[in-house]
Amino acid sequence: MKYVLIIPDGAADQPQKELGNLTPLQAADIPHMDAIASAGIVGQVDHVPQSMPSGSDVGTMTLFGYDTLKYHTGRAPIEAAARGIALGENDWAIRCNLVTVEDGCMKSFTAEQITSELGAELIQLLQKECCGNNHWKFHTGVSYRNLLLYRSQNGIAPFCAETTTIPPHDILDQPIEKFLPSGPGSEELRKLMLRSVDLFLTSKKNKERTSNGELPATQIWLWGEG
Repeated sequence: MKYVLIIPDGAADQPQKELGNLTPLQAADIPHMDAIASAGIVGQVDHVPQSMPSGSDVGTMTLFGYDTLKYHTGRAPIEAAARGIALGENDWAIRCNLVTVEDGCMKSFTAEQITSELGAELIQLLQKECCGNNHWKFHTGVSYRNLLLYRSQNGIAPFCAETTTIPPHDILDQPIEKFLPSGPGSEELRKLMLRSVDLFLTSKKNKERTSNGELPATQIWLWGEG
């Protein structure tokens, strides 16, 4: 028997003052979802281990029956696999968002949905200026979503399970300083993030976004390693 799983990931959101403290899903007109619910069985299940964050990557893996405590190492390796990027036993993948930071605070974790064209230009600039060895490799993606790979040459990587990063969408409007990468290998990630600040200032197209009233990509944010 085959099953179809429809996962409205993130649809619930949080209660909003503008909606009378209802969530967007509670306030929305959703007759088709209501019809499906009324014709079936409605229940609740907590399928995310208490020791793990309830993100899309962990939640979806558990829905497909995988033991996330055994198989989940981070969001980036999952995305690398989806893009057909093979990782060696000691290689690491890291998510690389193009973000907007203003006055030291996370203004936008998508650089206001930056175009894929400009996103690729900025990532290629980083690759050229910051990755002159065989260890680091940036892979461009769609809009703000990119990947950074660390290829181990000697079977040793600077990262481990104690390396800690924070998703940028979890710290909107908050000072980024206390959420920077920490733990083993974090200094390398911080250096790349800091270097991106200066490089992105040199992009003419990035400056044009500011002139047009759009948010520029002010730097990269590295997270979701594994």
